[in-house]
Amino acid sequence: MKRKTNVLMLAEGGMMIALSILLGYIEIYQMPNGGSVSAGKMIPIIIYSLRWGVLPGISVGAIYGILDFILKPFFFHPIQLLLDYPIAFGILGIAGFAKIRSDQKNGYFPMILWTTLAVLGRLISHVISGVVFFSEYAGSQNPIVYSFIYNATYLVPELIISLIVLIIIWKPLKNYIVNNRQR
Repeated sequence: MKRKTNVLMLAEGGMMIALSILLGYIEIYQMPNGGSVSAGKMIPIIIYSLRWGVLPGISVGAIYGILDFILKPFFFHPIQLLLDYPIAFGILGIAGFAKIRSDQKNGYFPMILWTTLAVLGRLISHVISGVVFFSEYAGSQNPIVYSFIYNATYLVPELIISLIVLIIIWKPLKNYIVNNRQR
């Protein structure tokens, strides 16, 4: 039973990474120096984290981040590469703290809370990268404020898109996950 679960977890992780990559290519808005509003590329990683928990979610998010870099490379320094790709997307795995349980009445609040915190964690990772490696773009503005505003410009719409989609699909998703976890 454990081996079957591991194979299922790996297969789902691969499918969610592939789906995130595909959704990432559907860009609604592209920022001039990196970052974009997509058709919900974070949603599959968040769903995976909700189903399997934090550590598998962090792993799948980090792998997605590495593949995102390989497909669309943009970096100036190895630490910046880590902050903007595997760390930023790996942090999305903390949405798994709201892991779907059968005893949850509806689970909207934990899902919304942990998804928001996960995206906030991604924002913090990008802000740190921006302050350390891209502060010259801030001009006379405070680099922290500049980096926060720049990254929030695309991450807040991404969060809103993700939450809307997750709320719409939440009830059938929750029922599917809870009913198929034992297989």
